[in-house]
Amino acid sequence: MSDFETVAATENQAARRGPSGEPGAPNQIGAAHKPRSLAGDAWRDLRRSPIFWISLALVVIFTLMAVIPGVFTTNDPSDCLLSRQHAGPSGGAIFGYDFQGCDTYSRAVYGTRASLLVGALSALGTGVIALVVGMLAGYFGRWIDAVLSRVIDVVLGIPLLLAAIVLLKRVGSASPTVRITAVIFVLAILGWTTAARVVRSSVITAKEQDYVAAARMLGAGHGRIMWRHILPNSLAPAIVVLTIALGSFIAAEATLSFLGIGLKAPTISWGQDIDTGRIHMRESATPLIVPSTFLALTVLAFIMLGDAIRDAFDPKLR
Repeated sequence: MSDFETVAATENQAARRGPSGEPGAPNQIGAAHKPRSLAGDAWRDLRRSPIFWISLALVVIFTLMAVIPGVFTTNDPSDCLLSRQHAGPSGGAIFGYDFQGCDTYSRAVYGTRASLLVGALSALGTGVIALVVGMLAGYFGRWIDAVLSRVIDVVLGIPLLLAAIVLLKRVGSASPTVRITAVIFVLAILGWTTAARVVRSSVITAKEQDYVAAARMLGAGHGRIMWRHILPNSLAPAIVVLTIALGSFIAAEATLSFLGIGLKAPTISWGQDIDTGRIHMRESATPLIVPSTFLALTVLAFIMLGDAIRDAFDPKLR
């Protein structure tokens, strides 16, 4: 056997042995340098973030409160007796009673349902509008982009709360379902502009990628390219923005209910309880503190969750 053949046989045997030197051990060098996806890197960062886990835990807790409030309290929030007005903690009422003799904690728990329902559906409506407008403006460009961008600027210049007050004033004394629907509709049509701008920027970046050019060369139409190739790569930034917006919508609904424009009885809302608690805070501060704490924690949880996801997906922070 020649020297060249001997060296080649030795190299082949070493390759079969692998880095560990044992026969049959796989070569881990290529695996060690295997490129990770953006989602994989983001999940790795999220797992190490205490802010993500704290905010996620709060979101899960408040979501469970909205879906199955009976797990968190056994008292009926509508069971009110004036004889218990401003009474201290007793039985299941761990925070006492308000000025109407209602369980303060029970009302705060049941108030989670309306607040999360308004926030979630408003964010969903906002996302639909933002995706349609942002994708059309970013993909087609030219005059379509110019017109839609001016529409975004106009809507963005309208103060959300002021416009919501003006529009909801016309609802009057409607049924609870109509009022909830009206609040969701107003928040959705006034709060989509930021998400639309984010989607537009993502679409402009995505449509210049090679896989979009390849799909276009293969004869794919605009609808297929937008649905199959651009939309999946534009959802992540929009989801981050909508997660933060969800917390803002919950705060907006509470503000409108506090002012007497949003949700009204018999619907239980944190904004209503904060308003009544403010009026009677000299007699007892607990009916003001409890719903205010629930509201603050919920809004903070969604904003912190959105910030954590945004930081994990932002390549500039790597």
